[in-house]
Amino acid sequence: MVSSGKTYCIFSALYAPSVGGVEKYTQNLTYALADAGNEVVVVVAGAAGAKDFEEPRAGVTVVRLPGSGLLGGRFPVPKPGSLLRERLSYVRDKGIDYVVVNTRFYLHSLIGLKFARQLGVRPVLVEHGSAHLTMGGGAIDRVVAAYEHAVTRLVKRANPAVYAVSSAGCRWLRHFDIEALGVLNNSIDADLFRSMSSGRDFRGELGLGESTLLVSSIGRLVPEKGVTCILEAARALRDADVRFVLAGDGPLRAEVEGCGCPNVTYVGRLSEGDVSALLRSSDAFCLPSRSEGFSTSLLECAACAAVPIVTHVGGVDELIPDESYGRVIGGMDPALVAGAVRELAADREGLRRMAEKLQCRVDDEFSWQKTAGKVERACAQANGVDAGGAYSEGSTGACGGKSPAALNTDEGE
Repeated sequence: MVSSGKTYCIFSALYAPSVGGVEKYTQNLTYALADAGNEVVVVVAGAAGAKDFEEPRAGVTVVRLPGSGLLGGRFPVPKPGSLLRERLSYVRDKGIDYVVVNTRFYLHSLIGLKFARQLGVRPVLVEHGSAHLTMGGGAIDRVVAAYEHAVTRLVKRANPAVYAVSSAGCRWLRHFDIEALGVLNNSIDADLFRSMSSGRDFRGELGLGESTLLVSSIGRLVPEKGVTCILEAARALRDADVRFVLAGDGPLRAEVEGCGCPNVTYVGRLSEGDVSALLRSSDAFCLPSRSEGFSTSLLECAACAAVPIVTHVGGVDELIPDESYGRVIGGMDPALVAGAVRELAADREGLRRMAEKLQCRVDDEFSWQKTAGKVERACAQANGVDAGGAYSEGSTGACGGKSPAALNTDEGE
């Protein structure tokens, strides 16, 4: 990693204590940059019960901007005024060298881009999506898509250096006529995640023998995660020696709890230690999502040698280059999920080899130290600074093998 000893400012609308992929990415990147000898100021949306200013560890300061949350807190909205200006002034006085902005989608991101412009710094923007967000379907999703196009026009005017967390994200950006400069991939401290296991014996609690294929699914219980698809696949596998274990919370919780499938167990929202324990007990992990930037859950299952059954979403190209690492299905189709589960259950020795190969890959290739180094180089390159070789396609992971290109300022369709 380039040890630059700089001060980084990361704008992220989503951050702990809320739980999700963007939140984990931001926190882990922050800590990895600090571990490399940098100072990091994280500017996030306000959260109920959270302090306005925090220093959770050496080299890291968290600053929360005033505002409120819409759509059940999924869409933070900053509150303009003197308090917001005071918080940004406090951040500015930290002597910021580089600015990183997570996602195009939020108004919070526009504040970060404006802040960078006022500093005379070209920001690095990191795309976390690979499709339009869904907020319940129908008219509201059409409004969300129209909003995303509108906010993207404003983002493009700021001329950030745009990257994505996966090659799928790079492809999605072309929908807006944006050519990403490379991939700043999601990562995991695999050894740490495994060591965090609570030791909870899920197989024992459920009375499962070694012959039963345990398929877990962990995350928000929302339509875009394919929750209904999993339940329908479970119904099709009633007579198989398979148990589905679902963990998490969200608007589809009642559907999960009331599904009436004897081979489905809902265990609620788990602590991180219990998530690790469940994945270490699992044979496979099911993620038939509509869209992912680069799923943290996918990395976690790989770290614990649970073979993924996943749609072709963000992170799949990077983590599962061929079928010897997992099963990539063609869409949110219960029949495809059920077929993949039957295939894995029928070849337990092949499943074991697949799990070992996948775990070795995530251990070797997906460390936060490597991702932080890519971010350092991307920030330096965006601002014309030589960072020990500066930018090359290999240093940040090019999108689709193409050479880096400038951000196109015309709107996509």
